[in-house]
Amino acid sequence: MTTATRYTGTEAATRPRSAPDVTVVDQRMVKRAVSAAALGNAMEWFDFGVYSYIAVTLGEVFFPSSSPTAQLLSTFGAFAAAFLVRPVGGMVFGPLGDRIGRQKVLAITMIMMAAGTFAIGLIPSYATIGVGAPLLLLAARLVQGFSTGGEYGGASTFIAEYSPDKRRGFLGSWLEFGTLVGYVAGAGMVAVLTGLLSHGQLLSWGWRIPFLIAGPLGLIGLYLRLRLEETPAFAQLEQQARAKQVEQSAKRKGTLREILVGQWRAMLLCVALVLVFNVTDYMLLSYMPSYLSGQLHYDASHGLVVVLVVMVLMMAVQPFAGRLSDRFGRRPVIGLGCLGFLVLSIPALLLIRQGSLAGVYVGMAALGLLLVCFTGAMPSALPALFPTRIRYGALSIGFNISVSLFGGTTPLVVTALISATGNPMMPAYYMMAAAVIGGIAVACMPETARKPLPGSPPAVATQAEAEALARR
Repeated sequence: MTTATRYTGTEAATRPRSAPDVTVVDQRMVKRAVSAAALGNAMEWFDFGVYSYIAVTLGEVFFPSSSPTAQLLSTFGAFAAAFLVRPVGGMVFGPLGDRIGRQKVLAITMIMMAAGTFAIGLIPSYATIGVGAPLLLLAARLVQGFSTGGEYGGASTFIAEYSPDKRRGFLGSWLEFGTLVGYVAGAGMVAVLTGLLSHGQLLSWGWRIPFLIAGPLGLIGLYLRLRLEETPAFAQLEQQARAKQVEQSAKRKGTLREILVGQWRAMLLCVALVLVFNVTDYMLLSYMPSYLSGQLHYDASHGLVVVLVVMVLMMAVQPFAGRLSDRFGRRPVIGLGCLGFLVLSIPALLLIRQGSLAGVYVGMAALGLLLVCFTGAMPSALPALFPTRIRYGALSIGFNISVSLFGGTTPLVVTALISATGNPMMPAYYMMAAAVIGGIAVACMPETARKPLPGSPPAVATQAEAEALARR
């Protein structure tokens, strides 16, 4: 029988216990890791929800123009700028997380995200300082985008490396649960402020409130992340490096050349999986409210309520999708989502387009439940594509390149396609094309459910499981 390494004092209460070939994960640290990672994702999407739905007001505050359309385009231009620097942030923070540790980098990205969002709430208006106001807004958005480049890859890596192999899907699903909570909270707060305040009050000071809330939220998130210790997988890698057991691998750890050349197949799979994940995500959560108002002439607030209801439904089933990926595998769950979008995108959009309230909700709910196949399984599937020594860097780079090229551009591209073709069914065709690419990726990806992460020993939840594995 193999026994686990013992720790004394505070280490015994907080550190994972490791047998030579098995890691027994401390359950309290797992809960902290999941909470701290999910809060960062929630902050990112809280800002996304706030910025998206208060864009008209921000346009009036920061971009004076006689044209409301020009104001809105300028506001979303500043918003889009964050997507341009996300891959740069991934290239900086990802390899850094592979060199100095996940926990340290995630603490840095949390500080930067909170500071960038909080700073927006402090920027004087154009009427006060002139052109400096939009320039400061752009600077804050660039800080947000740069830090976000290291956030998702690090958070999903952190949860994956802290999770027992048999529960990685379930625990990883809470990362996207945080996304939904953040978006609902941000959009919901804008809806409340819009309902309670007059236009003048909202324009004068009310718009600042959601951004200023990021300050205390960031401090809470930073506190949670600073209480964490390094993941068992990374800690073991560092121990091996110090012991000269993998000296050559340690020297090469996290280099861009190895990530882009040595892991090209895994990188392509990552980009393709993130493409279908984010095209459908941004289509449903970002574009559809505009589609409802622009194409079907729904009131803007009505479209927002529809999306919020769908997201609450997604939150209710999100953990179950993670459990399904643990039981049946990542490939079946993600493949089901791809097949669903390929077959049901047109019927769902036709239901939405018929205009009745029931049709809109049923169509949107169908798309939302299909999206849960991705949000429930991707946080555990993506980190497992890469070995431990380059996982943070490779995932951050692949994820952010795909999001910037395909996910964040989805509303713009679909709007342009509808304008060029006059075909209002373009959103369905676009999701179907993404589903085909995702399906090919699923066919090529390895099944990783209930298996150790590449480059790491098996991870279990109890000492009994470790002893059972050691006897095999």
